[in-house]
Amino acid sequence: MAEKIRIKDIAELAGVSVGTIDRILHNRPNVSKSAREKVEKVLKEINYQPNMYAAALAYNKSYSFMILLPKHESEAYWEEIEEGVQYCAEARRDFNITVDVKYYKRFDAESFTKSFNEILDQNPNGVVIVPSDLDITQEFTDKLHEREIPFILLDSYMPSLNPLSFFGQDSLQSGYFAAKMLMLIAHKETEIMLMKQMKNGKVASKQQENREVGFRHYMHEFYPSLKILDLNLPLDEERSLYDDILENFFNSHPNVHHCITMCSKAHIVGEFLLRTNRSNVQIMGYDMVGKNAECLRRGSISFLIAQHAFMQGYNCIETLFKAIILKQEVTPVNYMPIELLSRENVEFYRRTQL
Repeated sequence: MAEKIRIKDIAELAGVSVGTIDRILHNRPNVSKSAREKVEKVLKEINYQPNMYAAALAYNKSYSFMILLPKHESEAYWEEIEEGVQYCAEARRDFNITVDVKYYKRFDAESFTKSFNEILDQNPNGVVIVPSDLDITQEFTDKLHEREIPFILLDSYMPSLNPLSFFGQDSLQSGYFAAKMLMLIAHKETEIMLMKQMKNGKVASKQQENREVGFRHYMHEFYPSLKILDLNLPLDEERSLYDDILENFFNSHPNVHHCITMCSKAHIVGEFLLRTNRSNVQIMGYDMVGKNAECLRRGSISFLIAQHAFMQGYNCIETLFKAIILKQEVTPVNYMPIELLSRENVEFYRRTQL
């Protein structure tokens, strides 16, 4: 009965007018105490559940959501995030949702601050944030809390910031899993290479830091004598520089046959291995971006761990929609699947789960 009951039916049960029911359901003024008590008694008895979709549409309000992302190149993990964001915005266009994207330069506090101030100037209804360092991100989120603007953290989980929700992998568990999968094919090796992209001695995200912690925890537990050789490829440099660094590394370490990286740039090494015909070396990495997928098909990448970047972007906007427009409770922590892709199953991977 609760799903099919009409406002007219509620009015008859409570002995009031349809207009009174409408004012009470939409929390409008000019309702007497006795009428409100009668209606609330009936609503409780019938366990009335309002149609939140219809109510939200009836208000005909506009909603502005914003997302703060690192600047990125094409065919990157972040590009898939953006596609998911825009897909959800289009799917909810009847609710007058707009989504604008702001970018910041990695490792640049001034760039992050400039972008978050631009977001604050627009006073959006909700925000999605890919965090920078904890301190600078907290400056932003503290101001969002002051204005009572809900925000979602994407990619890196910082629970002390008290977000509405989080979407991303359990990065410690992901790194542990990556090590376990790598050692299925590298268990006879005496040394492996761990490739990083760094600037000023730091990797690009807390997520990558945590993946490495999980990775090293597994290696220390099960392969304590295996040597892990760190190789730093500077961030945002030319391919020729990367080639020089990689050529020197592999010439100096002829016994390295397996490599791993905690970021989405395994293709930098994978493409080098293909160009230099090093068919006895492979790298494992993260994210189903086009260049990685091609190296996986051609055999220079052994495995990829996928995390549904498109769905992360989609779900962030969908969660803001549910919380802000439909007034629904949302799940605070949403860990994405840790999926292993190989040359044999990559063609069956679907980035969406809609």
